[in-house]
Amino acid sequence: MSYLTDKLRAPHREAQGEVTVPGQMLEDIVAANPERRTLLKNSFGLSMLSVFGASSLLTACGGDDDDDDAPSNGGDGGGDTGEGTTPTPTPEPEPAGPDYSVTFKPLEDKIVADTVTVPEGYVAEVLYSAGDKCVIGSVGYTGIPQSYPATETQSGGQHDGMHFYPLEGVDPNQGGLLVVNHEALDDATLDQSVEGLKTRLSNVGVSVVEIARAADGKWSVKTDSRYNKRYTGNTVYNVSGPAKSVVGATVVGTLNNCSSGNTPWGTYLTCEETLNNYHYKSGDAGQPADEGYGWVVEIDPQNPGSTAVKRTAMGRFSHENTAYMLDENNRVAFYMGDDTTPGCIYKFVPSKPYDPANRANNMNLLDEGTLYAARFNDDGSGNWVELTVGKNNLTTGATDPGNFTQVASGTVITGTLVDFNTQADVLVKTQAAARVAGATLMDRPEWITVGVDKTVYCTLTNNSRRQRTSAANPRVNNSHGQIIRWHERGDSPLATTFEWDLLLLAGRDPADGAAPNLTGNVNGDTFSSPDGIRVDPKGRLWVQTDAGTGTSTTDFFGNNSMYYIDQQTGESKRFLVGPLGCEITGIAYTPDLTTFFINIQHPNASWNTLRAGGGDARSATIVVRRTDGKPVGA
Repeated sequence: MSYLTDKLRAPHREAQGEVTVPGQMLEDIVAANPERRTLLKNSFGLSMLSVFGASSLLTACGGDDDDDDAPSNGGDGGGDTGEGTTPTPTPEPEPAGPDYSVTFKPLEDKIVADTVTVPEGYVAEVLYSAGDKCVIGSVGYTGIPQSYPATETQSGGQHDGMHFYPLEGVDPNQGGLLVVNHEALDDATLDQSVEGLKTRLSNVGVSVVEIARAADGKWSVKTDSRYNKRYTGNTVYNVSGPAKSVVGATVVGTLNNCSSGNTPWGTYLTCEETLNNYHYKSGDAGQPADEGYGWVVEIDPQNPGSTAVKRTAMGRFSHENTAYMLDENNRVAFYMGDDTTPGCIYKFVPSKPYDPANRANNMNLLDEGTLYAARFNDDGSGNWVELTVGKNNLTTGATDPGNFTQVASGTVITGTLVDFNTQADVLVKTQAAARVAGATLMDRPEWITVGVDKTVYCTLTNNSRRQRTSAANPRVNNSHGQIIRWHERGDSPLATTFEWDLLLLAGRDPADGAAPNLTGNVNGDTFSSPDGIRVDPKGRLWVQTDAGTGTSTTDFFGNNSMYYIDQQTGESKRFLVGPLGCEITGIAYTPDLTTFFINIQHPNASWNTLRAGGGDARSATIVVRRTDGKPVGA
């Protein structure tokens, strides 16, 4: 989540007030990073299939998993080398596959340039910027602020989560579909004096664009593709699942589309990080009900004629992203963070298994299942608390303790009564349900990723107002955040218990002598406020930051950046640094990992401007690649 988005949500949040009551967490715990468990090791055994979906579209990928069943000498097996015969030639050794070992030279500390900085041997090229052409016939932004309806057919603003999808008949390392979230407005590209509300609403949502790689390695958007489509705050969305009776059959608009996720059946899950439509301003008519927002929305990028669906069974909260774990029986779980200060971590388990043989059978899989919230116990164990009406105190007349971690220990505050009469009540009021059920309030849970060895990681970006600590959230006034990880019992997505530890505490170098709540234990290049996180198909962990952009932060960490983190040693290596004022977010890649797609959100100086004299620095998706064509990071 952009810190700018947090400011936009503030009036609504403050109007709700904070309701707190003590007693649901241990107080006055100042715990260090748990050292009792050995570091979890990487595994490179997961196939690309689990990352890009179980689709036959991947058959074009090729790769280096060649069939080794043929005779190694290619002949008839004879070994006679006597006179008059031709000796069997010694076969050439199989060529080695690409080396994915991380060898790039880390960037220097405290870079504050107004450009995208990448290591030697790499280039960073702008692919798709706010206002660019999307839908066929779009004029696109050329430096003059635009309004609706032109804005409805071009790229939205503040690019965030995204995913790359193969297309049938296209080499996925040379082309495919890129689906991009638009979290908030790139105001400088908009003329809000005409159709102001519709103009604002058209600048958020999702872009689907077909992209292709040219012979020189450069990527571009195919502006004539039939797949190109915008989903905006003006689009009508279907509603499904248990809360449909409360929300209604349709909702106008998907909003505050922060991060996202994919599914094993090849759809895109865009996540709404707002519980109301804050784009309505004083004087705008027709303010919609809050219940229509705060959901996971499923989009089928392969079918541009389809209608996206808000999946209410997955709960309503300030969604950040989704990440899934799949087992050998095709049972699946989706993990989600609530980017609230503080918020909980959730898991949704569909009632039925995923069907890899029939894609159509999965299109309503997210409408039935069990929603859980995580409790991180101080001894390193954890359990998933079921959020089902009638269980775990989710009844009529329940007491919501509110965000009690944000007030000093010993403060006596009463809670708020809340009624959970139906499962729809639980899903519409998921945040309250998780608190009532006793889930742990975490330091702003953002992205979650599932590693190839089924380790689950979550970035806890920061919580500068925390007063009551726990082992999983050990710092009061936590300005810099941490990364937590866990293993489900038996590596099963169906598990109800897990073991956890802290991968690292972000923050300043201990040598700075700063206060304990500001000091981290990062081994290598230090950073603040981890946000985006993803383990790529070769088991390499990448982390992106969303720290403040004032000099009080950049003097110690430089501009927001992207890092490789060694999961065994914890060593951090700075891979990319963004331009002034930006957040680094969004991670996607081609199957061969020679192309990374990364988003630059809300730059605020001169980078990527079109207007004469600047003033319209635009959010954008960039392509990062090596000039020698080898895998990124290697």
